[in-house]
Amino acid sequence: MSEATPAVDSAASEKTLTGRVVSNKMQKTVTVLIERKVKHPLYGKYITRSTRYHAHTEQALNEGDMVEIQECRPMSRTKAWKVVRLVQVSRMV
Repeated sequence: MSEATPAVDSAASEKTLTGRVVSNKMQKTVTVLIERKVKHPLYGKYITRSTRYHAHTEQALNEGDMVEIQECRPMSRTKAWKVVRLVQVSRMV
């Protein structure tokens, strides 16, 4: 007898992060800065750590926009994320 394996919901297993667009100089790609607070192990002070991800997008986004990105298959050597939605438009002039 063969056992049926339960189907894993792919949308739930993929990671989503929220960050700020810091570069839109590439075609269909934006650089998103993700910042997180980490507690120092010895001193207890909270430190801001940041990571930059390249994300695929079809829409035109400006620097400073807050976006939500989702993990996806690798599209190039550095790009394995896609923009899911625009959270907040930047107010930069």
